[in-house]
Amino acid sequence: MDKVKISIDGQQIEVDEGTYVLEAAKTLGIEIPTLCYYPYMVPYAACRICCVEAHSAGGWSKIVTACNYPVWDGLEILTDTPRVINARRTNLEMLMANCAPVPVLQRLAEQLRITEPRWKTGSNYTCILCGLCVRICDEVVGAHALAFINRGAKRDVSTPFQLDSESCILCGACAKHCPTGHIRMEEIENRYIVHQEMNLSPNAAITLPFRQAVPNVPQIVRENCIHFKTGGCTVCSKVCPKDCIDYEDSPKSEEVEVGAVVIATGFDSFDPTPMKQYGYGKYPNVISSEEFEVMNNAAGPTGGKIVMENGEEPRAIAILHCIGSRDHNYHKYCSRVCCMYSLKFSHLVKEKTSAEVYQLYIDMRAFGKGYEEFYERILDEGVNVIRGKGAEVVPSGYRQHEEGHLIVRCEDTLIGKYREIPVDMVILSTAMEARRDAKEFGRKFNISTGADGWFIEAHPKLAPVSTTTEGIFLAGACQGAKDIPDSVAQGGAAAAQAMKLMAQGEVMMDAAYAVIDEAFCSGCKMCNDMCPYTAISFDDAKKVSAVNSALCKGCGTCVAACPAGAIMARHFTDEQIYAQIEGILA
Repeated sequence: MDKVKISIDGQQIEVDEGTYVLEAAKTLGIEIPTLCYYPYMVPYAACRICCVEAHSAGGWSKIVTACNYPVWDGLEILTDTPRVINARRTNLEMLMANCAPVPVLQRLAEQLRITEPRWKTGSNYTCILCGLCVRICDEVVGAHALAFINRGAKRDVSTPFQLDSESCILCGACAKHCPTGHIRMEEIENRYIVHQEMNLSPNAAITLPFRQAVPNVPQIVRENCIHFKTGGCTVCSKVCPKDCIDYEDSPKSEEVEVGAVVIATGFDSFDPTPMKQYGYGKYPNVISSEEFEVMNNAAGPTGGKIVMENGEEPRAIAILHCIGSRDHNYHKYCSRVCCMYSLKFSHLVKEKTSAEVYQLYIDMRAFGKGYEEFYERILDEGVNVIRGKGAEVVPSGYRQHEEGHLIVRCEDTLIGKYREIPVDMVILSTAMEARRDAKEFGRKFNISTGADGWFIEAHPKLAPVSTTTEGIFLAGACQGAKDIPDSVAQGGAAAAQAMKLMAQGEVMMDAAYAVIDEAFCSGCKMCNDMCPYTAISFDDAKKVSAVNSALCKGCGTCVAACPAGAIMARHFTDEQIYAQIEGILA
């Protein structure tokens, strides 16, 4: 595209021919006010606040709107002359005459030194009829859910025929770009935040799968993307400087040949909904530990503020330990991390709010380096610790409502008394539990899961990261509940074991494995189906089964199952067993 030279407020600049004045001014850092401009639509100049003065080499000058006036060679633009300021004032006063004094118009009025609009201001109506919402819904989103209705003084923005529109996909684009806030996205019950709808991972249309994803590359979530709902909105492809956006791309599966596998599938957080006594999902300010973590995050929906669903700061918070763990009805084991992250929550609450904090625990298990010292620090900060598991959470009565919206009932075992604690918020420190698909996933790698669902290691002390299947290693919380330092240490150990295996070149095999005597094999294939390590295959040419000694672990399943007695385990033959028995009895 050809370049042209123009001047804006005396500054020379070279831009592409056809560029609009507003965009050229932004390049120079010159701000021109506007209310209806959106860079990914053809400009409409509805508000006319962006007017500037254009001069040509021939001597003529005129007032033009910067957002839709294309530049040409030799054009001179002035943005702050008395003529321009007067035009902006007049246009703004006409907008204010029909609109309530919303903040954006008041700020512009202050910039243009308008103290009293000539035609006064509107009363309750907050729309300036710029049409930005209608055009974004049509041209960008492609939903066609908004339209202008009526004419003249009764002109307004509404859904087609003023009926509930099924075309609206609740994307919120109209509300986000409405300059006066006339269109708003509101929660149906007017709640400031809905704790149960918060998520640890981002939920935008283009996002990373999770914050520590490897590779750290964003992807389009089709369920949230406007383009895949309406066929419109290709803004991301327009702004991407590397042309990386491909709407036709789809997930692909690849087969990779590897020498070792490290399984680090993690854990699931216990869902406290079945524990009806705590009111999770019933009372709005009873939240899980994950939901509190999201709320406390500076990049979260509250900007890191600790608030209740009505947007107010809580006066008192109770943190209940061992929800789902150390419980014979759910998980008997200790999740190991709950005590310490509950103490961390107390510290954060004390740091960010003036709320009273109550810790209700069974046993305080501060076992790691520096953990006991942190526990003492929490006590010094004034956190109330109560030895006794929270029994029940109920709404507060009329008399106690001024102290808290919820009542936590418990027994303080240190003083031997029943207590009722009024609080505004309850945080449930939920258990770590094995992933729901762990057993099915383990079958793919021929590894077992225990009674609690965690993957079983080869030996709890001598081989804590190995499994009974050679080349398959475990790392992190998929093997059992553990905290970050232990997960990192186990991950390093698993990586070292995998590297050791690959660096050896040759693998030492166990001397004990099954062999098949082809003379006795009838070709029934029973052993093929029973082998848990898929180490037995069928030779179609010989019509007999054969054992792959590299895969066989000598478990003896096939030996016991063979109806013809054609399979024997090396070093565990009948003759050897009989000889051992005779030696014992001799």
